[in-house]
Amino acid sequence: MEQYRVPTDQVQFSWRRLDRFQKWAMITTIATYFLIFVGGIVRASGAGLGCPDWPKCFGYWIPPASADMIAQHGFDASQFNPTLMWIEYVNRLIGMLIGFFLLITTYLMLRHYRKSKRVFWSILGALALTLFQGWLGGKVVHLELEGWIVTLHMVLALVIVGLLLYATVCAFFPNGRPIANVPADRRTVARWGQVLVGFGLVQLTLGALVRGHIDDVSSKMNIPRSDWVSQVGITDPLHRTGALIFTIAILAATYAIVHNRNLHPWIHRTAWIASGLVLTQVAAGIGLAYGALPPPLQAIHLIVGSLLIGCLMTLVLLAYRLPVNAKTSNEAFVQVAEASH
Repeated sequence: MEQYRVPTDQVQFSWRRLDRFQKWAMITTIATYFLIFVGGIVRASGAGLGCPDWPKCFGYWIPPASADMIAQHGFDASQFNPTLMWIEYVNRLIGMLIGFFLLITTYLMLRHYRKSKRVFWSILGALALTLFQGWLGGKVVHLELEGWIVTLHMVLALVIVGLLLYATVCAFFPNGRPIANVPADRRTVARWGQVLVGFGLVQLTLGALVRGHIDDVSSKMNIPRSDWVSQVGITDPLHRTGALIFTIAILAATYAIVHNRNLHPWIHRTAWIASGLVLTQVAAGIGLAYGALPPPLQAIHLIVGSLLIGCLMTLVLLAYRLPVNAKTSNEAFVQVAEASH
């Protein structure tokens, strides 16, 4: 079995020198984010019930070609919308593909990292939740996109991403030290990062609830699209106020991090990325609020918010897991695990 160690001095990063588990963990994580983006497109386009049954689509494993075909399975021809049907069906196919990616990642974990409890349990947890997520997707369709279950479906996707990120970082840096041995400034970064992750999850949940209320308003009230947000109630002002606080907190944390030259350059860069993402998220939110909820911005708002949560998780993990005696200058720092056989 291959053993991997992380050098504490500066070495050159190379994708070719990553082991297969590290590569597949990264691929699976990126693919999961892509699925979240596609899910945002499904929601924004109104394609959530493009296939009104699950796991089949209008009773077929491969979507039907015409409205006449669905009558054989008891569906109303008026439900047939080829565009929405294929958007939803592609979403399901991507979800299935990611399931296979995670199976490959799990297999490689069992071969090379089964002795690492952090990696082992994180990947198994992600696999178990992915299976549950597939079942939950069927319930989302069965309950016809009720707001609470759609929100749960999205939050669970972020939990899966978090587990994959944790496993990936732990595989890169398997020689992490006890928290007590981490420098005080890194502990501060990690703790504030944890607070921001929690706040971000609350914000994301509030945003999903706002979207759910908008769906109810649009389906039950005959009012212009530009007035939908005004009918949501207290959830929307709570979400907006939280967004302001969240943005200020991230910008303040970034300022403190980048002015601490003792912190690792990767921590600096992750903080800068978080600031860029939160400002992009604010811009998208303003566009949604004052631009009559354009569907492309809905999808962008969801994926940027998801990436922001992942970025903050990565900030916490790097603060705890980076080698304590690694170089901390502002010179370009790159690292890769060296394989010894």
